[in-house]
Amino acid sequence: MAEEVFTHTTHHRSFAIHGWIGLVLIAVFWAINWGLQGPRTFWAFFPLWLGFCLTMDAINLARYNTSLLTRSWRRYVGLFLVSAPAWWLFEVLNWRLLNWYYLGRPLLNWWQYILVSSLSFSVVIPAVFESAELISRMGFVKKMKPWLVIRPDRNTTVGFFLAGWVMLALLAIWPHYFFPFLWISIYCIIEPINVWLGNRNLAMWTVDGDWRPVVSLFLGTLLTGFFWEMWNYFSFPKWIYTIPYVNFLHIFEMPLLGYLGYLPFSLEVFALYHLVVGFLGVKKGDHYVQLD
Repeated sequence: MAEEVFTHTTHHRSFAIHGWIGLVLIAVFWAINWGLQGPRTFWAFFPLWLGFCLTMDAINLARYNTSLLTRSWRRYVGLFLVSAPAWWLFEVLNWRLLNWYYLGRPLLNWWQYILVSSLSFSVVIPAVFESAELISRMGFVKKMKPWLVIRPDRNTTVGFFLAGWVMLALLAIWPHYFFPFLWISIYCIIEPINVWLGNRNLAMWTVDGDWRPVVSLFLGTLLTGFFWEMWNYFSFPKWIYTIPYVNFLHIFEMPLLGYLGYLPFSLEVFALYHLVVGFLGVKKGDHYVQLD
């Protein structure tokens, strides 16, 4: 029995082959994204970020003996499938806000742009969840004490739901002033729906004052965002921000205060994913994404 346990532990603490593949993808396509110019690099964003996802997954597996990919490769593929339409929601809303735009966009026709963009957007959710799982098992997160209690009762969920729609209306009517609501309104609308439908939701933890999953999402998305902005900086095509009032003290293309948007965005990612899989029958008892 002791030999069996030792073998199992050793196997899972080695750096998995898909992690080495991920590192190779990062090395190759980082160089391509920064070294080549023109439409040849439109397709290079996806393999670079696939490399990030695979590398982070292997790190989680090596450190914690479990990972998103090894728990279910089918569910892992599903992260990519949900991610693309989820990010398109923000792209559609940005048509009104105009908070970012893409250099090099005219080099592609409409259908090429849709195809290449969808492929690129497919890595958002898996990258965020991989980073959040890594953060969630770190000692300082594990040791966090219970804090503010938010219960998913009727008054709270209805309040969130209505507030979300009000914020969405305000940013649509006065985008120059209420653009920050983009990064919280979607969560306020979808989180109550997840509660009402019995889908997995963050209130499952905050009802006991447990904010560790929220903090893990916050910090995991900031970590992912750092790489998003860094790899974007010397790439072409690339995105550029035009954010009112905060367009100063840039870290890469992103204004420093703009990084705050990654925090509530992480909650929207969690809510959007679980809304979609909830329609497929995956309810709040599901433990595929592990943040506690």
